[in-house]
Amino acid sequence: MDSRTEPADSVSGSTSEPEPPDAATPSAASHDAGIHPRPHGHARADTRPDDTAARPPLLRELLLVVGLFVVYKAGRLLATGRTDEAFADAHSVWGWERSLHLPDEGSVQTALLHSDTLVHLANTYYAAVHFPATAAFLVWLYLRRPAHYVWARRILALVTAAALAGHLAFPLAPPRLLAGTGLVDTGRLYGPTVYGAHPAADALANQFAAMPSLHFGWALMVAIGMIAATRSRLRALWLLHPLLTLLVIVGTANHYWLDAIVATALLCVALAVVHPPHRTAAAPGRRPGDEPAGIPVRDLPGLVGAGR
Repeated sequence: MDSRTEPADSVSGSTSEPEPPDAATPSAASHDAGIHPRPHGHARADTRPDDTAARPPLLRELLLVVGLFVVYKAGRLLATGRTDEAFADAHSVWGWERSLHLPDEGSVQTALLHSDTLVHLANTYYAAVHFPATAAFLVWLYLRRPAHYVWARRILALVTAAALAGHLAFPLAPPRLLAGTGLVDTGRLYGPTVYGAHPAADALANQFAAMPSLHFGWALMVAIGMIAATRSRLRALWLLHPLLTLLVIVGTANHYWLDAIVATALLCVALAVVHPPHRTAAAPGRRPGDEPAGIPVRDLPGLVGAGR
């Protein structure tokens, strides 16, 4: 009788081959190469919120930003025609600064007036940097940091709306127009200037809207936004922009110290109200970008409703 012995592993469904003892542990080569397993339940916390943030529709954002600008400009022009009130408030602000022992704006202007070139550069910075720098800041955030863009746009909108309310409620003539301060209008004397020679008849700008200073408020937000959205070790240098802006607006006698202080207070309130995007931990044991094919990357839950 012919009998054959079949291998035990040739039958489907039979007992499987035992797993090598080292299958569940890292190989020696991996250990030598410095590759270590991630402990179970440990989540990476180095994910940047903008890695998966949805970028808001461009057309909607353009219409929104332009609309806010038009409303702001129109609102400022509505505050014109209150000349007597604006100068009375200016005398009050000047007195408050002296009572608070704030530095005299004249000391900054005197330093500028030592050089015609320096004062001309200060006037140019005041006239030409304010809007372009803020616009470039928003464009960069929109393209590179969408979540931070939504955060910064909301804060700028809040600060601008509060400033408009302040301009309507408290018209204020700038120090360059206030007699008895010893200050001069550097823009009119040395150029360039963005204001007409007769403030009450200026149809392009409200010269009685000094407090708060959006020049300083926006510059400070640009610095804070860039520090929050970047990781460079030199990002603190962005604070030079609001510092230089402060010296320029005071030295050219377009603003009082208190104008910048009030703008800073409004910005602090807006920063407290609008929470910034924050880093969100990835799934346990999974690196960002390791999602299986065909599964879309979902929006991070900590994105303060970006674009919504």
